[in-house]
Amino acid sequence: MAQQNPTASADVGVIGAGPCGLFQVFELGLQGLSALVFDAQNRSGGQCRQLYPGKPIYDIPGIPEISAEQLIANLEQQISPFEPQLVLGHEVVNIERQPENSGFHLTTADGRCYAVRFIVIASGAGAMTPVPLRVAGMERFLGRSLFYHVEDPEQHRDRVIAVLGGGDAALDWALALQPVAAEIILIHRSGRLRAAADSQRRYTALCENSSAQQMQGQVSGYEQNAAGELSALKVQCADGVVRRVAVDQVLVFFGMSPDILSLRDWQLDMERFQVKVGTDTFETSSEGIFAIGDCNHYPGKRKLILSGFHEAALAAFAISERMQDGKPVPMEYTTTSPTLQKRLGVTVS
Repeated sequence: MAQQNPTASADVGVIGAGPCGLFQVFELGLQGLSALVFDAQNRSGGQCRQLYPGKPIYDIPGIPEISAEQLIANLEQQISPFEPQLVLGHEVVNIERQPENSGFHLTTADGRCYAVRFIVIASGAGAMTPVPLRVAGMERFLGRSLFYHVEDPEQHRDRVIAVLGGGDAALDWALALQPVAAEIILIHRSGRLRAAADSQRRYTALCENSSAQQMQGQVSGYEQNAAGELSALKVQCADGVVRRVAVDQVLVFFGMSPDILSLRDWQLDMERFQVKVGTDTFETSSEGIFAIGDCNHYPGKRKLILSGFHEAALAAFAISERMQDGKPVPMEYTTTSPTLQKRLGVTVS
């Protein structure tokens, strides 16, 4: 591949901006290391923000309960003192090792190049692509009346919205948008939903007091008005009748399809679809490339956010030692270390 001048550089490139990738930035920052953070999605947060922003999480140490959305917001606030460079909406498609162990060049899908000394892969299940609504012609409304995620709830204010799907993401957003929408209609192919029981109870209560609707069926077609805007869906219902449902917008939550092909292309030792790592440093089979979170594999691996946080800490220490030519990194604590407190921007009286 032809060499090109890097667009930006940092000590470490973190591939993936989910909770583990964000916490990796924090641990690197404590070591005085700068980070470039890449994600194929145009927002940080990974599956937490894409699939179940309102879902409660109960196993983060010291936090009895927190929503996935709030966890991401807290992590973003926590890493802000380190001013990471975020490259969102651009998937990393190539990793090229530079001569004499001088680091790597990462190339994104738009052709831009970034220079880093080390890499941490925190890509979770891989780049996530929404499972599409397969109704011919509907794609023309994408970004206008057809959406696969919610960026700004105000975009849906006073609209009649059909939410398609029966999992956590569909129920979470149906509940979140109900106060701002003119009307919410949940459409699922089965009468049996797959969302959390509490979400189902809350949505059923809304239906019972006529504040929301639920239909069993599949979208088979649509109608548009004279201006070419979406005006209705045709729904093949469980009783075999095709019904017309007037809507302004459609939100589709059929799940996400992971793409891990890039991991295979990077010549890393794999265990099925995960990257093999050592548990002392979480380095992969390729020197200078580390992997944390759901994308990695080692004996006893558990796919928990808190496990990924632990892995991020050890990876940061290992990278810091490499940056200092193997010199041991002294153990310091944020409660007492003036160096760490200065990096955090903490003022201690």
